[in-house]
Amino acid sequence: MNAPAREYLRDAFREDERFLWGLCYRMTGSAADADDLVQDTFVRAIERPPSNVDDPLRPWLVRVAVNLSRDHLRRRRRSPYRGEWLPSPIETDEEALPAYEPTLDGHLTTEGRYDLMESVSYAFLVALEALTPSQRAVLLLRDVFGYSVRESADALGMSEPNVKTTHHRARRAMAGYERVNHFPSPEVRQRHQRALEQFVTSLAAQDVPAIESLLAENVVSFSDGGGVYLAALNPVYGRKRVMRLFSKLTQKRPIGAAEMRLLNGLPALAITFADGHPRLASRIVMRCDIDERDRITALHVVLAPDKLTKIRFPS
Repeated sequence: MNAPAREYLRDAFREDERFLWGLCYRMTGSAADADDLVQDTFVRAIERPPSNVDDPLRPWLVRVAVNLSRDHLRRRRRSPYRGEWLPSPIETDEEALPAYEPTLDGHLTTEGRYDLMESVSYAFLVALEALTPSQRAVLLLRDVFGYSVRESADALGMSEPNVKTTHHRARRAMAGYERVNHFPSPEVRQRHQRALEQFVTSLAAQDVPAIESLLAENVVSFSDGGGVYLAALNPVYGRKRVMRLFSKLTQKRPIGAAEMRLLNGLPALAITFADGHPRLASRIVMRCDIDERDRITALHVVLAPDKLTKIRFPS
């Protein structure tokens, strides 16, 4: 590879790495997979670079990254996963945000249907799991990154009518998500933080009435141990079962340290334990969803170590 081509790829890497990472993370819901896919995209550029170095490289890089992501999703869905699969959390506070959020035209929002912050929210990433890989790609390009039908078709190797049909089906599949406002406003963040703090405090005190009052009747708990650590393999449904589960866990494993982090736009707890059991996770992330009365409707506990690569934990 000659010197102009090397410089061309170096410039593209500096300019487009964050954008591609954000795209791959939203495509896969996994920070570790996004790291690998961005690296694979640039390896592909080095090994088989586009013929014309005078054209902007981003459209070519997006085409490679999104198709690698689609292939990755197809392989993942063919492979059995032990227990519940949850997205990997990422930090989105002011210090960490620039490392993960692409900046378009100097702003952190686009002209798309979904704000960039909303599109890394846990609710959004979980909703995307109901889409096919192609539906997911079309929805992200059209409704998050503001691509036109033609740009999306070029990036995905699809016809424009196929893009329109796939986009329509993707939006229809997201209808349930869109019935609720998921934007992580400051007021919503405060409510989530308060609910989590009260829940953990009540658990530590084994205050059963307080725990019960914080949980909705139909609350559900999801745990993702990735087959590495012991975790509930199926969702736990109902206030009494969830309350019993977390009360027993707290009795057996007192929390060593816990810090509130802004993860995927909302507060979540980064927790460490000090007992050192080989089959039990020493670090976890716990987050919640709440209803209009600030009762917890869902708890997500991520234990799988490859899902926690981007989280700072208390010592």
